[in-house]
Amino acid sequence: MTTGGLNGLAKIGCRPSLEGAVLWVTLDSPPGNILDGEMIRSLCQAVKRASHVPDLRLLAFVGAGSHFSYGASVEEHRPGQVAAMLHTFHALLRDLMDSDVPAAALVRGRCLGGGLELAAFCDRVVVEEGASLGQPEIKLGVLAPVGSLVLPWRCGARASELLLTGRTVDAGEASALGLADEVVPPGRGEAVIEAWAARHLVPLSPSSLRLARRAARWTLHRLLRDELEQLEILYLEDLMATHDAVEGIEAFLAKRPPAWTGR
Repeated sequence: MTTGGLNGLAKIGCRPSLEGAVLWVTLDSPPGNILDGEMIRSLCQAVKRASHVPDLRLLAFVGAGSHFSYGASVEEHRPGQVAAMLHTFHALLRDLMDSDVPAAALVRGRCLGGGLELAAFCDRVVVEEGASLGQPEIKLGVLAPVGSLVLPWRCGARASELLLTGRTVDAGEASALGLADEVVPPGRGEAVIEAWAARHLVPLSPSSLRLARRAARWTLHRLLRDELEQLEILYLEDLMATHDAVEGIEAFLAKRPPAWTGR
């Protein structure tokens, strides 16, 4: 496999390994690797193009530098931009669903908001010690549509507490909750993912693997196809019609405490 068709995408990098069986996709806008519209559109293109590579067994997402991602762009949560931001981010999740290529996330440092939604949606999540994971949207007066569907799939009823408090968890608690499939020492994540792929995925038929992945995630993908649009409507028509949602975003950008009114 070559990455010739993936070169030049904004704010991401693509690198094949294991003779093309694995494609590393790097969120390449450090230090925070913010998931803004430009980066998300590049990720969509990478996923779509990679889905047509017949020998590919794994898409592996990683953040450049010390962190996976601080999350989606807060600036793009403002009323005039939030609809486009949600549509673009949700399109990425739909592209990952439709690709049928198994996906992994290597989490180091901060993995927050949209970053955690992306990581948690992957089939395997490897977390390096010292990482912190969370859905802090509620602290800004908003919510996490994808997280509201994907975290319960991973964590069961315990996901509600993470979504309602916005608190972060360390690697050990992430493992206990089901957010992390494996916790490894710092700097070991890439080798661990490649060893896992080499042992468990590379020997398999790539076409059968993709169909098995579709079957294994049938319920989750049906849930997202049926319900994500409704949560998007809840966000745009109900949440963003409140004072507090707009106030939370503006307060964060102004680096001041929010003035909640309860409406």
